[in-house]
Amino acid sequence: MLGRRRRVRRRRLAVAGGAAIVAKRRHDAREAEQEEQPVAEQSPPADTDSAVEPAAAGGLTHEAMGQLRQLGELHEQNVLTDEEFEREKTKLLG
Repeated sequence: MLGRRRRVRRRRLAVAGGAAIVAKRRHDAREAEQEEQPVAEQSPPADTDSAVEPAAAGGLTHEAMGQLRQLGELHEQNVLTDEEFEREKTKLLG
């Protein structure tokens, strides 16, 4: 029973760590984008609306694809159970 608890705890920590890594990468990418854009182009809100449209049209963003890929790798490595994988995948897609 103790070994099972350790595995569950490791899985939870791996998911939390993976989520932190993805959030950090997303944050860094946004900062890099903002640094590349001239100051005049940063203020119009029309740019943010166009970024949302592809996801609303049924396509996946690059960020969502990266997160799904990472979840799949954790699932293949048996870090995530089938139920945990499905739950996290549903959150991303849904």
